Amino acid sequence: MRVVIAEDNPLLRDGIALLFREHGIEVAAAVDNAPALLDAVAAAQPDAAVVDVRMPPTHTDEGLRAALTIRADHPRVAVLVFSQWIETSYARRLLSEHSGHVGYLLKDRIVSTGDFVEALRRVAAGGTALDPEVVRHLLAAPAADAGLARLSTREREILGLLAEGRSNVAIAEALHLAERSVEKHVTAIFTKLDLPHDRSDHRRVLAVLRYLRA
Repeated sequence: MRVVIAEDNPLLRDGIALLFREHGIEVAAAVDNAPALLDAVAAAQPDAAVVDVRMPPTHTDEGLRAALTIRADHPRVAVLVFSQWIETSYARRLLSEHSGHVGYLLKDRIVSTGDFVEALRRVAAGGTALDPEVVRHLLAAPAADAGLARLSTREREILGLLAEGRSNVAIAEALHLAERSVEKHVTAIFTKLDLPHDRSDHRRVLAVLRYLRA
């Protein structure tokens, strides 16, 4: 896997690059601003870009705007936003306009470096990786969705965990359920949301996007 890193803190940028190299991930470029990020992605065509939200010159939302540009101009390049901040409007656009290949993690809530690397691999493979706090903010003002309205409390709980990028095994462990029970709930979610029969991982992404758009 080849990645581009955009982080204006030099110590953190170097630390992330070192971590990735230790896990066999090639760092094609490590930059400190959004224009340099866009140039690096265009030149290197990496598998993924790890992007901080706030970078020079204004330190507001340059990273997320660059992430949207990357997903629009280079749809095969995954984007993992890695930030201290939740910028809801841009995050909603990033997650709702693009089916998969996106993630949004909060720096101070990363439990382990292994979780960070696993999240990067997941978004590079076409999945999603969302911090639970990001999910909570995005769902703060849900709109009506007939399919979602049909979900039981347990199914909504499981769909929320799917939005975090958790596997059936991880959900079973978190909720103290049998894995087979989780599989049945996930199938029921797909049915109630009228999602077409396709590869299970693709339907998971579609279900999560429905959840976030609502």
